[in-house]
This record gives sequence, C-alpha cells and structure tokens, in this order.
Amino acid sequence: MSLTDPEKAPDQALRTPSNLQLRMIASVGMIAVASLALTLGGIAFWVLGVVAAVFMMAEWSMLQGADAKTKRMTQFALSVPLALMAPASLILVIHDFFTLGLLVGAAFFVVITTRKPKLALGTIYCGLPVFALMIIRRQDEGILYTLWALSLVWACDIGAFFTGRTLGGPKLAPVISPNKTWSGLIGGVVLAGAVAAVLHTQYGLPMRMTLATPLLAVLAQMGDLYESWLKRVAGVKDSGNILPGHGGVMDRLDGLVPVAPVAAFLVLLPHFYA
Repeated sequence: MSLTDPEKAPDQALRTPSNLQLRMIASVGMIAVASLALTLGGIAFWVLGVVAAVFMMAEWSMLQGADAKTKRMTQFALSVPLALMAPASLILVIHDFFTLGLLVGAAFFVVITTRKPKLALGTIYCGLPVFALMIIRRQDEGILYTLWALSLVWACDIGAFFTGRTLGGPKLAPVISPNKTWSGLIGGVVLAGAVAAVLHTQYGLPMRMTLATPLLAVLAQMGDLYESWLKRVAGVKDSGNILPGHGGVMDRLDGLVPVAPVAAFLVLLPHFYA
C-alpha cells in the first residue's frame, strides 16, 4: 500500500508543499480507515477488502485496454469468490480451498470469455491478497498478524520515500521507475524491520515473521515496480484517480499484493506441522 511514493510523480510536483500535504493527509486518512476496519474485523474488514478488490479490478482492466462492458464482466466474475470470503460464509463451512478454487475459476472464466490471459490474471492479482488478509484476520492473533502485514508495507513505503528523497543516489530500476533509488529501498527495508521488531518485543509477534520482514519489504518494493511496469506498458501515469494526490487503488496497494499471500503462509506455517 504505497502511501507517499515519490516515484509515482515528477520530482518538481512532489516538492510542491500543497501536493505533498494533500498526499500526507490522504495517507493518514487511508491508514485510519484500514485500522478501524481491522479493529472491527468481521463484515467491516471484509467490506473494505471487497471494495478495494473491485476498484483494483476496474483499474487492471483499464491498464489492459478493456472496454466498459468487459471491465464490468471481470468485476462480476471476481465478486463470486469475494462473496465467499465473507465471515457469514464460514457458517456454511465453505472451505478456504473451495474459495481459492473459485478465484482460479473466475480467472478461467475471464480468459475463456475474453481470450485475454493478461486480463484474466487480474482476478488473481486483485482477489488473492484479499483472500490472504481475510485468513490472517480470523486467526487467534489476527489483529496483530494483519497489522504486521499492513504496517510493514506502510513502513517500507514511508522509509523509501523519505530516505530516497533525502539521500538520492543510484537508481534502482531507471527503465521502469526512474525515481526509485537503492537508498530508498534500503531505508524502506530498515524502517519495516524496525516496526516488526517493535511488534515482536512489545506485542509478541512471532520470531519467524519478525525475521522475514526485511525480505517481505523487498517483496513489497518489487510489487511496486511491477505495477509501475504495467503503467509504463499502458502509457499512463496512474492506475486511476479516485484517491486525492495518490492516483488509483492499485497505486496504493501494489506493495501489499505480493506481501499478503506470503504473510498468510508464514502465519499458517505452524498448522502445516500440527
């Protein structure tokens, strides 16, 4: 969830105080909404995840050049597995593997009806992180574990922004995202690791998650780069314009997309040996 990413806009625009202030205000607001939904859990957290996934699917379709009718069809296809991620579905004893199968089935449906494999990939890209977060949240320590997954991405984005902006230096991937720097990557990894260390010492975050955090922070940056590549191929600056000063929902969640499934695996790891 990129919060304040200098690589999504020209340097001159980012130095404009009003633009930076708008981005910071919007960032605080998004974190507050996510934190409230996380605390409430249940339907509130699921609704937030569904809304994010549906908007992301629309933006993914736009990046793939789909028309309005096709975009709506992909959103409807994704809505089926998203519906089964609701807390109420657990009463029906619907197994997670069945929901995951429907998510893959939605991708097959899209590729069969559109003949566009890249468009179908969007159902996995948008639905899998929501699926992973729903699983993490309903664990016994779900609030802590989900907060860890979210906060490491937030911390990585914030650390990368301020370190890269302050130190500059060699470019990380100039062809894909010209403003990303190695110093920003390192700063983001360090801050994410520090946040995980605090969660470990103060709230008992398991050591396996704490130690994995720097690698997940790198993964978050790779997710950011992947989305930057998608936009470069599509010839657009942002995936959308729904978020003031930030662009689209994909622009804000690109780092979380690859992190959430890996985080869920780490959370569930002890169950594999039970």
